[in-house]
Amino acid sequence: MSQLYLYNSLTKQKERFTPLDEGHVRLYACGPTVYSYAHIGNARMAVVFDVLRNVLAQIYPKVTYVSNITDVDDKIMKAALDTGEPIDAITKKYTKIYNEDMAGLGVKAPDIQPLATDHITHMIALISKLIENNNAYEADGHVLFHVPSFPEYGGLSGRSRDEQVAGARVEVASYKKDPADFVLWKPSTPDQVGWDSPWGYGRPGWHIECSAMAEEHLGLPFDIHGGGADLKFPHHENEIAQSCCAHKTGDLSNFAKYWVHNGFLTIEGEKMSKSLGNVTLAHDLLKEGHDGSALRLAILSSHYRQPLDWTQQRLKDAKKLLNRAQNALKNQDVQPKIYEPILKALLDDINTPQAFAELNALVKSETPQDEKDAYLLWSMNILGIKNPDFTNGDDENISEIEALIAERNQAKKDKDFTRSDEIREILSAQGITIKDTREGTVWERT
Repeated sequence: MSQLYLYNSLTKQKERFTPLDEGHVRLYACGPTVYSYAHIGNARMAVVFDVLRNVLAQIYPKVTYVSNITDVDDKIMKAALDTGEPIDAITKKYTKIYNEDMAGLGVKAPDIQPLATDHITHMIALISKLIENNNAYEADGHVLFHVPSFPEYGGLSGRSRDEQVAGARVEVASYKKDPADFVLWKPSTPDQVGWDSPWGYGRPGWHIECSAMAEEHLGLPFDIHGGGADLKFPHHENEIAQSCCAHKTGDLSNFAKYWVHNGFLTIEGEKMSKSLGNVTLAHDLLKEGHDGSALRLAILSSHYRQPLDWTQQRLKDAKKLLNRAQNALKNQDVQPKIYEPILKALLDDINTPQAFAELNALVKSETPQDEKDAYLLWSMNILGIKNPDFTNGDDENISEIEALIAERNQAKKDKDFTRSDEIREILSAQGITIKDTREGTVWERT
């Protein structure tokens, strides 16, 4: 069996991945809070974990991937106030948009996509356990987790006590026993969204949601938990504390054995922020006509643990790679065949830059076409790249296109630029765009 190695944020080293159950790997990633569009940084998590799931499915017979929807949150409540729309309408609208946008990037839907609002009873039960175990307390209508009650707190992020308090940006409230304590349940006014609980009418804190949903759908412990690096502290740190304390264990791996975090994203070298006006939405990029597979390749062009600088050049390079791969595939009606160089790269902590280098090498290789097609089909499938659209033409049509491109290349060599331009116009009329690159002429249907 192929062996996967992953960098485990919990142990802070690359490790051989050994599932708790060889027959069933269980994976959880924190999904979006649905009050607005997902930006390209949010999309990075979805794309990275989609590839990870593909790799796991290549090795193991069953993989269950859970990624939640947070549909109760103060930001959602604010959006409802600002727009006058009901909360339910906002969350349904943006859940649908998020799923459509991620599908546009080639991301398959999670096996389970739980809604936080469907798990309120699970959260209440978990909070009750924490109170019973003396890890949480009720104060002024709130229920708070008492951080000093869990000596192992900080084991994931490695933050010091002062860094924990400062980094969490916690509200300093008179009812807290300790400044680092965080909210598990908060009161709601009659006109706010809420549910009845043993502590009064209210709503859950954000952190308790994922603890409850992960346990309900995957059981404890499960194999892999993750998300963006920005969630490592305090969100994931708090999840571990809640779940371990509810089950009276100080072993952090008794919640999730491996933790996987993708790196931050910048835009042309600058932090993405509203104040800079550079927030880049996946929805807008797709709406502008960018190929979803090209966007996906751009996201994966940097190793998932490293920072990703989103630039126009990066997107151009991704489009070139997509064109080369799609144009090299001549026949989709073949049995996909594992391409070992790409599999080897992906098994080494999902090393997509190396996988892309191997894909480029395959495209340029002298491998017999039938075998190349089988390798390309498998490689594109595991990377999540869509196959070329042959619906607008058959193999004969493709041969004609390539014959015209060859004639144009010869015309350029002969400095017959009139004929070269004529051929470009002929192809353009057929909906074919051609681009001259250092690797040769590539074409795509537009």
